[in-house]
Amino acid sequence: MRITSARVIVTCPGRNFVTLKIEVEGGITGIGDATLNGRELAVASYLQDHVVPALIGRDARQIEDIWQYLYRGAYWRRGPVTMRAIAAVDVALWDIKAKCANMPLYDLLGGKSRDGVMVYGHANGEDLDATMEAVGDYLKLGYKAVRAQSGVPGVKLAYGVGRGKLHYEPADAALPTETVWNTASYLSYAPKLFAALREAFGPEPHLLHDVHHRLTPIEAARLGKELEPHHLFWIEDATPAENQEAFRLIRQHTTTPLAVGEVFNTIWDAKDLIQNQLIDFIRMTVVGSGGITHLRRIADFAALYQVRTGCHGATDLSPVTMGAALHFDSWVPNFGIQEYMRHTAETDAVFPHAYHFDAGLLHPGDAPGHGVDIDEALAAQYPYRPASLPVARLEDGTMWNW
Repeated sequence: MRITSARVIVTCPGRNFVTLKIEVEGGITGIGDATLNGRELAVASYLQDHVVPALIGRDARQIEDIWQYLYRGAYWRRGPVTMRAIAAVDVALWDIKAKCANMPLYDLLGGKSRDGVMVYGHANGEDLDATMEAVGDYLKLGYKAVRAQSGVPGVKLAYGVGRGKLHYEPADAALPTETVWNTASYLSYAPKLFAALREAFGPEPHLLHDVHHRLTPIEAARLGKELEPHHLFWIEDATPAENQEAFRLIRQHTTTPLAVGEVFNTIWDAKDLIQNQLIDFIRMTVVGSGGITHLRRIADFAALYQVRTGCHGATDLSPVTMGAALHFDSWVPNFGIQEYMRHTAETDAVFPHAYHFDAGLLHPGDAPGHGVDIDEALAAQYPYRPASLPVARLEDGTMWNW
């Protein structure tokens, strides 16, 4: 079953996506996501110019060997561009293999471990009242878990507070928007937000919060400690994780669960955090971590230390990644939760998919493969448009390290 063709498709139905489509003898095709928010063309070039020529003629059944070839064969390993390119190939090959077996991908991985995948939505508001309203709206939709983010008094246009209800795109300009951040105001305000949410909605809903790497370790420890009475499901990305040892200090001071990993690329980024039990959830993604082949190894390693998965699932990942992630989530024994930002109607039309939401759970569907396709004619109607994530400075102009 030789690979006969592979091509890269870049489309922008509201935001940019990079998709790799592989075809094998007999005409069966599979697709994988290679999107890197704000740097999409770098991955598209890596695939088109370096990876695709090396795929033609290879046996598509040899997923493990192809993964090792792409990872070890490039002297300059790892990094977000390389690992997303590898992920696109890997997911497309798993898609093809499952289609050849005429089974949904979760069956090829070993079968379901659960009947549905618990997901959390993004409740955003410009202030406390608006955030509380947004949380209530998600609970009415049937969500069992909600991530709450609120604007901070005196801090304008803080990153991570969406300007929309179910749909929003944080990459808002061709060149990065510069915003201002005030840590002291945030640390004073965040506990008040969750106190109000618990008073309004009680102890049952799972509440989550994303810090977006903005705090030092001791500041993160303070936040975790002050949020303990409100029993959060997790706080995410409390401090930049390049220094894995930093999480030891946070862990010493709080029992609030810690989640991290959406910006990680390989198991080496998370190794110390996991084996030293400094986190509770690993948020690495199918697309960011070299595909299903590598993410399975990370999850198995995490299971040894009772660390659960909590895969990133924002709209900078296409429905292809969401579909593949849901099959992975359905199988993985140490599943925790799946992030779910809904795509726009335009994106859903370009990427028709089998997965669906019901009563707080996502279901991957039973279509052979990962259940997501691409309408290439429709995709061609949405050309690439440069878009970048914002950057933050402190009030004195210092470039903040997050």
